[in-house]
Formats: sequence, structure tokens, C-alpha cells
Amino acid sequence: MTLRPRRAGALVTALATAAAVLGLATPADAAIHRCSISGDMTNCTTVTGIDPGSWLQMRTGPGYGYANVPHGTLFNGDEVGLTCWTTGDGAADNPNYRYWMLIDLGVRSGYVNDWYLNTGNPSVWQQQIRHC
Repeated sequence: MTLRPRRAGALVTALATAAAVLGLATPADAAIHRCSISGDMTNCTTVTGIDPGSWLQMRTGPGYGYANVPHGTLFNGDEVGLTCWTTGDGAADNPNYRYWMLIDLGVRSGYVNDWYLNTGNPSVWQQQIRHC
């Protein structure tokens, strides 16, 4: 399984500029949005930064030593509900990034490292998502 980090740069800057001109939300504001998971409105985001042909595996706890969640594979663009955040192991692509999200798919839940979610900066999402 090959994972890669989120990419920031010219595209993000261009999107932010276009959003400002059009009066839309900036990428940091738009990263977390409201959606319906199992009929309940919750904070949601999408999976990002996964190499083509690979996936992100949900875990039973906030670390790579925890068991895989059965049928818990996620791909770029998959929408997930955000239940809460905690800390654990560092991300495979960034060992110093230790934030994990408990996510909800409606039919199953589990932990993934936030490095692979489109949540924006921790200073933004920590105001929207509760600590576990």
C-alpha cells in the first residue's frame, strides 16, 4: 500500500483566489462540510492523497498497530463522517503528524490518520470536531 501526503501549492492558491473572486468558501473553510450519514447530519470530509491503485485502511484504534476494520478500505474522494479526533502514531508519509480521526461511514466506523483527509489545518478543524 502506497500513501502520499496532501499537496499544497499553486493549485490551492489558485482555487483560493478563484473562490475569493466568486465569493465562495476558501479551501480551508470548505474542507469540512455538513452531510448526512445514516440519516443524521454530521461534519464530513473526503479522503485525499492516496496513490492511484492504492487505498487507505481504517483501523480499530488510532495507530497502525491496531487491527484493520473489516471492509474498511477508502479511496480518494470517498466521503466520510467525522466523529472526533485524538492522537496516535504518526502518518506513514509524515511520522510527526499524529492526529487521527474516528470516522463514520454509516455502516462501519474506524480510525484513519488525518493526514489523508481533506480537513484542512488542525487549528481550523479542532474548532469544529470534538476531541475523543
